[in-house]
Amino acid sequence: MGSDCHLVVLGAPRHAALTAIERIRLLESRWSRFIPTSEVSRLTAHHGRPVEISADTALLLRRSIEAWSLTGGLFDPTVLGDVLRAGYDRDLAEVIAAPRRGQSALQLGCPAIVLDQGAFGWTAALPHGAGFDPGGIGKGLAADIVTDELVASGATGVCINLGGDIRVAGDGPSGDGWTIEIDHPHRADPVARVGLHQGAVATSTTLLRRWQIDAEPLTHVIDPRTGRPTRTDVELVSVIAGRAWLAEVLATASMLRGWDRCFDLLDGTAEALAVHGDGVIDTTDGYAGFTRRREHEGARS
Repeated sequence: MGSDCHLVVLGAPRHAALTAIERIRLLESRWSRFIPTSEVSRLTAHHGRPVEISADTALLLRRSIEAWSLTGGLFDPTVLGDVLRAGYDRDLAEVIAAPRRGQSALQLGCPAIVLDQGAFGWTAALPHGAGFDPGGIGKGLAADIVTDELVASGATGVCINLGGDIRVAGDGPSGDGWTIEIDHPHRADPVARVGLHQGAVATSTTLLRRWQIDAEPLTHVIDPRTGRPTRTDVELVSVIAGRAWLAEVLATASMLRGWDRCFDLLDGTAEALAVHGDGVIDTTDGYAGFTRRREHEGARS
């Protein structure tokens, strides 16, 4: 999924952690758009026709459709065509080193995804002309799946970080939960330290995966409303939620909504911290219950 993975497991036999690592590799093989044989790639290659998929990918599709509905379309798993046209059609290091405009005829089509469970398993079909890119929701959902399976195997504590999507459960090494630092790419110190015993933290930012074409700054975060890389005035959003897939979706969608409406989607279901382009930090009312945030440039008025 184009990310590093860090896994800490407490109170479980060693083979449980090794099994979890293999589980992550299996999900990667099914969900990466950069692997031609993955189920995600086959869905795009055969758009308009049903494709046999695993139960894992069926769950990914269900959560993606749910996320599209929850965010009013600000998260859209069929944004692949726009991602490719923005030039993100290769490994990110290659994109940054030699940026170029991409070519794709793929368009949006999330509401028309067909998912069916038959006697012999799951099938899914994208609408004709659509492509599927799970993006960050795949990392978050993978973290959720692996955490749940480790707890079921007897682990008393789990912390998994998949490319910045963090899911924790149970006791940390000191026996009192987990402390998660919220890093900002342009700051030496964390903007916050979050304490969790159960739940997830996901952070979305436009400051890391960036490149330029013809002096135009581009990012991997696509706004489905325009089909272009976002021009939001929010440079980072970090969300605390019960599940990592949900935290990931809400972080990205909140950033796309812009500073004045950044927290509108949360509706008490999650807490968040946002950093404006000018450095101002704001949080939802309940965020302080999870952290003792260091004060930086001031509070949002």
